[in-house]
Amino acid sequence: MNRLCTANQAAAAIRAGQASSRELTEDLLARITADTTVNAIVETRPEYALQAATAADEAVASGADLGPLHGVPMTVKDAINVAGLHTTWGDPAFADYLPPADATLVERLKSAGAIIVGKSNVHTMLGDFGQTANELYGRTNNPHDPARTPGGSSGGGAAALAAGLTYLEYGSDLVGSIRLPAAYCGVYGLKPTAGVVPLNGFQPPGPPAPITEFPNPSSLGPLASSAADLRTALEVTGGPTGKAMSWHLEPPRHRRLTDYRVGVVLDHPDAPVTDEVGKALSDKIDALASQGVKIVEGWPEGVDPSDQAEDFGFQIGLFFALHGEDSDFAPLPQIIEQERRRMAARATWQAYFQDIDVFLCPTSFTTAFPHDDRPFEERTIDGRPYDAQVFWISHASLTGLPAVSMPIPTAGLPVGAQVISAFHEDDTAITFAELAAG
Repeated sequence: MNRLCTANQAAAAIRAGQASSRELTEDLLARITADTTVNAIVETRPEYALQAATAADEAVASGADLGPLHGVPMTVKDAINVAGLHTTWGDPAFADYLPPADATLVERLKSAGAIIVGKSNVHTMLGDFGQTANELYGRTNNPHDPARTPGGSSGGGAAALAAGLTYLEYGSDLVGSIRLPAAYCGVYGLKPTAGVVPLNGFQPPGPPAPITEFPNPSSLGPLASSAADLRTALEVTGGPTGKAMSWHLEPPRHRRLTDYRVGVVLDHPDAPVTDEVGKALSDKIDALASQGVKIVEGWPEGVDPSDQAEDFGFQIGLFFALHGEDSDFAPLPQIIEQERRRMAARATWQAYFQDIDVFLCPTSFTTAFPHDDRPFEERTIDGRPYDAQVFWISHASLTGLPAVSMPIPTAGLPVGAQVISAFHEDDTAITFAELAAG
């Protein structure tokens, strides 16, 4: 079987008896062991994985009910708890920590039949959106050019997918940590609607975080080799916890590409795109228009993208303050005003999506850039501020809207286009990305 097939294709082959979970798992573990360049997967559990694969094949033979990811070997980000694997957050202080239980999303992946074979690398304490390196496991490299970054902090997962070292990955996105690596490595990444995937089992080792109803800008979401894999992963992991709770993924607005009305912005003075990114995205928009897709240029009415990017920066500062880093971060009236602005921004985007189905913009202004070990505040990318990477991902993050980073084919380094859709309409963004890739 093609080692670069998608998770859905692998699951279908296993169900049909065209491939065995054992063979796929053995082959995947061998590829991970043989890798000497990318350094994406930092820990595996071969004995467990092979036993689970054998059991998966026996279930197929017996005619048992099979989940949508039955027998598919996959990985998750180091920061997500998996019983039997270390959760280190890339910090040597947590090198020996073994969580007592699976994160909720891991429980759900396993219930869907997936086999969690190992963990992918992260930046130390998830503290970098542009690179992935730590003292415990070292640096992860971009498979397209090992001298360049795979992005961060979910760079290990994105690089593993691009290198054929996993069939599916689950990461986290606070400041673009799913979408930026997906763009730099040429894979798909989804930041779901805020709160759709439970965060239980996603925190640094130590006492449980205090319960709060304050909005958490972090999201857990999948990275994959296809948009369809994103849908499958979200379908099996989304929804609130509790036996009495139910959830389903809202269907997409359209199932034909030509039915979509697409808002488009491809550049902005605060984060001007490179020529390579600009050409790839412009060519893609031209191709969509030639296929009959309705293109509507410009930001939504009432959206000041610079102001919203700045407001997102405040929200990130507030997030860390609530987690104990700066108790004097801002006075209460300013926090109240920023919360009003955040909800007003969501309402403005929701009004926009009454007439527009998805909004397409760059995921980043640049392609993958060379590794940079300088202090954070001294880093630049082609003479631009390092944190300019945050501009394009900030609007979906501020508002909690779902956003897919989809790869745009190029002759050079990968380019990512970001597809944003209305609140709780994740599958509209996913389906558009799936149709647009055809």
